[in-house]
Amino acid sequence: MTYPEYLKNIKNGIVTENGHCPVTPLLVMLQGRWKSQLMYEMCIYDTVRFGQLKKDLPGITNTMLTKGLRELEDDELITRKQFNEIPPHVEYSLTEMGRDLLPVFYAIMNWGFKYDKKLYGDSEDKVGQ
Repeated sequence: MTYPEYLKNIKNGIVTENGHCPVTPLLVMLQGRWKSQLMYEMCIYDTVRFGQLKKDLPGITNTMLTKGLRELEDDELITRKQFNEIPPHVEYSLTEMGRDLLPVFYAIMNWGFKYDKKLYGDSEDKVGQ
């Protein structure tokens, strides 16, 4: 569906061939305090380790990072690869389904640039950063 078709049809509701809302599954997958931020961080890296994600997301606890990564893996948006070496380590990367979200994050980024001054003004903590 093209964007003009979307704008025309959205008022009537848009559903898949099976009658499902095409937006709800992703919103459910990304709901929660950290999962959308985790996905954005995953877009930055080809592969990334737990420690790097922990560094990139100040304020996230180990428990919440682990929980978010497990849920994104269960939703098949990321993949986890364990290396049984000394020392053992784990790497995370986007799946094909996760990479298909790159244009979505691109659109969100453009929205953020467009409204940056309105959202943040002169204060860095207006939106919570």
